[in-house]
Amino acid sequence: MKYTTLVSILAASLFAPSAAFAADGDAEAGEAKAQSCVACHGEKGDSKNADFPKLAGQHAGYTAKQLADFKQGETRSDPIMAGQVAGLSEQDMADLGAYYAEQSVSMGQADEELAKLGEKIYRGGNPDRGVSACIACHGPTGNGNPPANFPLLSGQHTDYLVKALEDFRDGKRTNDQNGMMQDIASNMRDREIEAVASYISGLH
Repeated sequence: MKYTTLVSILAASLFAPSAAFAADGDAEAGEAKAQSCVACHGEKGDSKNADFPKLAGQHAGYTAKQLADFKQGETRSDPIMAGQVAGLSEQDMADLGAYYAEQSVSMGQADEELAKLGEKIYRGGNPDRGVSACIACHGPTGNGNPPANFPLLSGQHTDYLVKALEDFRDGKRTNDQNGMMQDIASNMRDREIEAVASYISGLH
């Protein structure tokens, strides 16, 4: 896909409606249901283990969609998550999303050397390689765009962000809107992925 075409899709997607769930989430109910998530994702979703993503502060609709995708298992799969979501209803997913959306996420620590390159790509992309600027969808502070279902990224573990980008690049994860993340990540070198991930982790 050409860089100019991808940029147009990204811009249009900022105003695209979110793939919202029919159920309205109940944060209080979600708190009780989240107890089984603590072992991996930490208290209130603020994971301290870089192998597991922070869920705190994430947009409710995005969290619910990821849970649904794990349950469906075709566009996003993980053996641990498959077991966790197997018994969840749409209401359960909405409740969990609402709960985590109300929590506060702790900021990560960027590697100063890598972050310089990461900031350049995050804010300006790399037109020569067809890599669009992350800021177009995820915003200047990494807060994402709830109506378009673009996730909050700031503060996320560097290792987890690297894995996510590599999974998109390698086709292991395909639940992105219109294949945008797959197109972007497919043109990124390992060092670029590491740099962007490090920058985002310390972004706030």
